[in-house]
Amino acid sequence: MKVLVTGAAGFIGMHTVEHLLLRGDQVIGVDNINDYYSPALKRDRLARLISHSNFTFFEVDIADKEEMDKVFKGEPYDAVIHLAAQAGVRYSLTHPAAYIHSNLDGFGVMLEACRQHHARHLVFASTSSDYGTNAQLPFSEHHAADHPVSLYAATKRANELMAHSYAHLFGLPTTGLRFFTVYGPWGRPDMAAFLFAKAIMAGEPIALFNQGKMSRDFTYVDDIVESVIRLADTPAQPDPEFNRANPDAATSDAPWRIYNIGNHQPVELETLIAELERCLGKSAHRQYMPMQAGDVESTFADVSELSAAVDFSPRTPLAKGIERFTAWYLEYYA
Repeated sequence: MKVLVTGAAGFIGMHTVEHLLLRGDQVIGVDNINDYYSPALKRDRLARLISHSNFTFFEVDIADKEEMDKVFKGEPYDAVIHLAAQAGVRYSLTHPAAYIHSNLDGFGVMLEACRQHHARHLVFASTSSDYGTNAQLPFSEHHAADHPVSLYAATKRANELMAHSYAHLFGLPTTGLRFFTVYGPWGRPDMAAFLFAKAIMAGEPIALFNQGKMSRDFTYVDDIVESVIRLADTPAQPDPEFNRANPDAATSDAPWRIYNIGNHQPVELETLIAELERCLGKSAHRQYMPMQAGDVESTFADVSELSAAVDFSPRTPLAKGIERFTAWYLEYYA
């Protein structure tokens, strides 16, 4: 297959490209290597990919229409895996313009490029944050997701709706993936496992919001990537049973689908910290804080739709995943 992966120097992006190259695909990667977090980490990820004969890289901002048109020229892509975005709930509280630029303007450019250059399937990263104030657990794609509590979540929900319009108007198959708290080797420095490991090693306190009464559906990166690639190989199809009088939030009579990708086993943050303490051989110092704006108390994925679609669901136990993450962390940061 000929596959475009945006955000190729990112956490999930690098792992996705590696898996695609391993199975023999031709992969074109795009990333703007911005400074939201260490560009050096992104360059080191990219160094793992750049020498492969089936990999071509463009350092491009996805919101740059002229440059993205160059990336799309030639034979149509069999799949476009769009992972580039401005990530982070907390950062969106202070830097809203970054989310408008990347997640709205950039996503619009991607949709139009896929339409004009006849991409066969667009798979894009969404987020469990879409569920917002929904208190019904586990989160199901069939639940409404119309009350986001952060601008980050709002832009990702907007992506799902924008993609549906292109699926409806132009027949572009589009599949949105609601990722649940991803962790693993080469992870982002703003994510929980990384932040907590860094604090433990430095002997600094870990800030636990909502007085520590938080749980997350931690999902190991290899399980995320396996799900992404299987879905990329399965273009969205119209739902023959879709009822416009009683519409399903997860499907459509257009070629558009939404899937949860999570470990379907929520874990309290205290359990995550205990696993990090075990693997790092050091004790954590906890600092209990009030709930932070834009955050939610719990996430929990119903992945029955994912399992039915591609015969796979994430399954890596937290203990095993944290062992792999900490082994990488200690080696990378010496």
